[in-house]
Amino acid sequence: MTDTHSDHVKKNWRTDGVRIVKALELDLNTPQTPGMTRAAAINLAKAGASKLWAGTVNIQANAKTGAHHHGHLESIIYVLKGRARMRWGERLEFVAEADSGDFIYVPPYVPHQEINAMSNESLECVLIRSDQEPVVVNLDINPVEDVEEVRWIDPNHP
Repeated sequence: MTDTHSDHVKKNWRTDGVRIVKALELDLNTPQTPGMTRAAAINLAKAGASKLWAGTVNIQANAKTGAHHHGHLESIIYVLKGRARMRWGERLEFVAEADSGDFIYVPPYVPHQEINAMSNESLECVLIRSDQEPVVVNLDINPVEDVEEVRWIDPNHP
């Protein structure tokens, strides 16, 4: 068996290895959308990451974000605490909810809005994006009043 690392430049694993970013070290200097607070944890500056961005999103009780999208980036939201109500579409005409422990996938360019569905506790999530680019395009959308509830299913788990 050959060592796959022997073809690479010798690394100093002490300085070029695992990084821990403590909760109190999160960086609020990241593009924001009204109604939420984003904080970066894993990016080039904090951890040396070159292909991923990860951080936190917090939305206060009974609050919602403005409509926005993230350009060419894919996003994954993991709900830590609370209930997230997601609206999406050209006029935010579709809606679905995610509870603690659920994952949400947002494809590139999808106009969306995160809503805290709880009136008495904050919504706390972990956010992961497919690139370092801090793309946040805030949109001026007049949302529809009647929304269509969409049940999230996949071909393997109807």
